[in-house]
Amino acid sequence: MRIDILTLLPATFTGVFDESILGAARRNGLIDIRIHPFRPYGEGRHRTVDDTPFGGGPGMVLKPGPLAAALADLRKDGPPAPVIGLTPQGHVFDQTMARELARLPRVILVCGRYEGFDERILPEFDLQISIGDYVLTGGEFPAMVVVDALSRMIPGTVGDPDSVREDSFFDGTLDHPQYTRPAIWQERAIPAVLRDGHHSRIADWRRGEALWRTVAHRPDLFRQLALSSRDRALLQDALANHSQSIPDKGA
Repeated sequence: MRIDILTLLPATFTGVFDESILGAARRNGLIDIRIHPFRPYGEGRHRTVDDTPFGGGPGMVLKPGPLAAALADLRKDGPPAPVIGLTPQGHVFDQTMARELARLPRVILVCGRYEGFDERILPEFDLQISIGDYVLTGGEFPAMVVVDALSRMIPGTVGDPDSVREDSFFDGTLDHPQYTRPAIWQERAIPAVLRDGHHSRIADWRRGEALWRTVAHRPDLFRQLALSSRDRALLQDALANHSQSIPDKGA
């Protein structure tokens, strides 16, 4: 997969995609991440890409002309790709969106800055994405989040595919609790089911605990789940262990 990132501050990404899983995926040719500055498309001797807002007010606004010119060149430089603006009014990024975008051969991410984009550039975007309801200094960090999430969905990026399938949000639930050695730490022991070597019982326990965690911590996600009768039985066992009852999904 190819991911192009259009940014005013390319140095922000220095080294970010060169380490760990992402670094290995790039070296193995699974992901092609390209950083493109749009300052060279700025207007005049000083390559101006921003100006004060019409009507007054604080801050600066990104001019539409430089971005449109940069996007025109990027579109020609490779296969067709959706242009994604990283903006506060965008759809909130989630795991479903990550899976869908990761199926594409290429995406183009556009990082905002200052007070945002001139409204007239928005028709250039095929999609707008927000990573949450909080204020950041620009779209560079959201771009990093999107790249990381997409990359995990590309086969071969993560060595063990089961690791991806068991991540939080992959199937709409939070992940089950995780434990490692020692089996007893500060008088706290791991659950006995994890030590008996019975894989089907371990799988059932993990599924029940994942559902319980979702009920307890993200009821909004739980209300969207389509539970099988097996799921409800496993959840009932987990809830009994935690002394809770199943909430009304219609609440």
